[in-house]
Amino acid sequence: MRKNRLFYLVLAIVAIGALFLGACAKEPELGTEENPIVWAVVPSGETERVVAGFESVADLIFEETGLVIEPLVATEYAGVIEAMCADPAKAQMGSLATFAYLVANEQGCAEAALVSARYGSTTYNGQIFVRADSGIDSIEDLAGKTFCRPDPLSTSGWVAPSIALRGAGIDPDTDLAEVVDAGSHDASVAAVYNGDCDAGASYVDARSRIEEDYPDVMDVIKVIGISADIPNDGVQFVPGLSEELRTQIIEALLKIAGTEAGQEALDTAYQWGGLEALDDTFYDPFRQVLDAAGVSAGDF
Repeated sequence: MRKNRLFYLVLAIVAIGALFLGACAKEPELGTEENPIVWAVVPSGETERVVAGFESVADLIFEETGLVIEPLVATEYAGVIEAMCADPAKAQMGSLATFAYLVANEQGCAEAALVSARYGSTTYNGQIFVRADSGIDSIEDLAGKTFCRPDPLSTSGWVAPSIALRGAGIDPDTDLAEVVDAGSHDASVAAVYNGDCDAGASYVDARSRIEEDYPDVMDVIKVIGISADIPNDGVQFVPGLSEELRTQIIEALLKIAGTEAGQEALDTAYQWGGLEALDDTFYDPFRQVLDAAGVSAGDF
């Protein structure tokens, strides 16, 4: 009987030891196959093209650093913000559009590290457009019309147009017949082309992205409004990501952006022509524009 008790006591000690060791087991190092760094993005155009581009960029980063990065494609910017703001974070880095970044930054979930350049510029513009045969000639004519936007947190596709609409005396919440989430800038243009919406918005000039499918899009779709300069999107990190990993990724992306393969991958992903190391202060002038318009991150 004494031997049996001793036997079960030993089994209990072994079981407790196994549980203790399991609890103390370290999580795989971040940036490995077992625990990749997640890069959350939202398609600005055709999803498969965007995913292919970011996967190519991730492969190039791995070649430079040995870090495993896994792109996560969300359906809208709110999903990226949610992933970066989760505790623990479900995404350690993101590529948020300007206003979406400001929302995430205000919530303490994102810190700017790199800003994209397109055609040599780190700023861009938004556009409001209609069909040329619609009889709509100005933003003031949009009262009572349907409006297609890429995403509720798209700076060029909704935030800037909302400011323009209010400036024309149109409340986007009450004076439009309907606001439709098209899902991307390309889709917003296509929806107006096809007559699904009376008007829409995108970055300048998203019309060119669908010319292969709609060769006459530049003639059929007429631009009736251009926004002020908007800071480009880029790469942001969650505050908890180590400085060592940030530096590795930043240096790798800047190096990649200077290569032919890297330029092709960045262009495929987000039509990025290059990247510049710029911190949060880069967005301060745009914050002032929003403040002057009475717009805050909590409004969207």
